[in-house]
Amino acid sequence: MTEEGFLAEQVLAAVRTGPGTTEMREFPMPEIGDDAALLKIEVAGICGTDVKLYRTPTIDEPVIMGHENVGIVARAGAQWSRIHGLEEGDRIFVEHYVGCMHCAWCRAGEYRHCELTDWRTNPDARRYGYTSSNNPGRLWGGFSQYMYLPWNAVTHKVPDGVSAELAGLVTPLSNGIEWALNAGKVGYARTVLIQGPGQQGLSQVVASKQAGASLIVVSGTTRDAGRLELAKALGADAVIDVQQEDALARVMELTGGVGVDVVLDCTSGAGTAPVLLGIDALKRREGIMVTQGEEAAFPDFPLKRMTEKCITLASARGHSYRSVELALEQLASHRFPLERLATHSFGLEDVDHAIRALAGETGEDALHISLKPWGDA
Repeated sequence: MTEEGFLAEQVLAAVRTGPGTTEMREFPMPEIGDDAALLKIEVAGICGTDVKLYRTPTIDEPVIMGHENVGIVARAGAQWSRIHGLEEGDRIFVEHYVGCMHCAWCRAGEYRHCELTDWRTNPDARRYGYTSSNNPGRLWGGFSQYMYLPWNAVTHKVPDGVSAELAGLVTPLSNGIEWALNAGKVGYARTVLIQGPGQQGLSQVVASKQAGASLIVVSGTTRDAGRLELAKALGADAVIDVQQEDALARVMELTGGVGVDVVLDCTSGAGTAPVLLGIDALKRREGIMVTQGEEAAFPDFPLKRMTEKCITLASARGHSYRSVELALEQLASHRFPLERLATHSFGLEDVDHAIRALAGETGEDALHISLKPWGDA
């Protein structure tokens, strides 16, 4: 709002108009009915998904990207406030899923599985950062001064003492919790190999440590030296530079020749090697491997080897409502130096540069980026 308490008539947003192309555009302030709200964006996080969506858009329409969004409720209809238990002035985190709210997945808090949110199968799917700005409401992403919130937006109140920039880490942290604890079954006295010290991998270090894992090993490349050190600060017991060491031999040394209970593959652009290492690094029987599945094809996949070891293969995809709540509780505890994951921040006009920085195109070692439409105000 302005100092007089009134919202401006126009909203400035960074719009992806094509592959690797952004334009600054103004949109009329949307009408906010009784069952809707308006979010003033404080921070929109940028992650590897944004890099992919920027390079290869999923739709050929203008899109306001930004799916990791934190802000202040600037205007709220009475019905929307009753549904969400929120008021104007509250700081909230908004999940990027906009569910139907009546299917079995939504009722279980698994909005990521709702067909209404699945852009792969539903051309009219609703997700913040994915949906065309031509749709009603227009402001469907966080790379904007404001964002439109319909009645079925999925919201979480940010605890007191958690800044907007720290809350901007909720998405990678909730993914880490979901993938490590729920998909990977990491728990007390479990041994874990986490491949890739990016924001997801480091978040899984925290989740595994909090869950009571007895051994946490993180692997990366030589250029990841700083991130591997951060992994140790977050709770990793050992780190491996796969370009300088025999990673499998080191895992076996650390586990007394047994192998690990769980492998969490968070690599990107590393080909099939991490999966092959994961299969070999798992214990003799009934290990679990969680992977993002970045490779579209996997020639000569060692299926026999995997089934002989009775390995469970799980998918790393999104997060549940409960995982977001746990992530917010983790941030509020300040037990781990998670603020060190937020390495860079940029203004709204620097969206193109920010995405390219995270992609490693600018020479900046950006781990997680906070986009601030209003600067540091």
